[in-house]
Amino acid sequence: MSAAPSNWQSVPLSDETLAAIRFNADGLVPAIAQDISSGEVLMMAWMSPESLARTLAEGRMVYWSRSRQELWRKGDTSGDHQEVCEALYDCDGDTLLFKVVQNGAGACHTGNRTCFFTSLIEP
Repeated sequence: MSAAPSNWQSVPLSDETLAAIRFNADGLVPAIAQDISSGEVLMMAWMSPESLARTLAEGRMVYWSRSRQELWRKGDTSGDHQEVCEALYDCDGDTLLFKVVQNGAGACHTGNRTCFFTSLIEP
């Protein structure tokens, strides 16, 4: 486990904030990671209450892996970790947005900088 970024202040997940987040029937909420400098959307993954609490405490993105059914600290295997700069939730409380510094090659498991590189519109 690496140390939190030097500018991150550990933030406890308050009961009030936790109550405002609308987790789905599986106890998860979508979380979007966005590059703090460019505004580029890097990825979407899922968070559980525990992964959210750890993210806020550590200042490093921790997600919930639905396929492995376990906490997933982004970058522990790849080295491509994300440092939290801002943490927000939307007006309905059903989606989280994290503005991050992306360290390493990129956010996508394919090696791309972002997971959003395939167009729905044919060229």
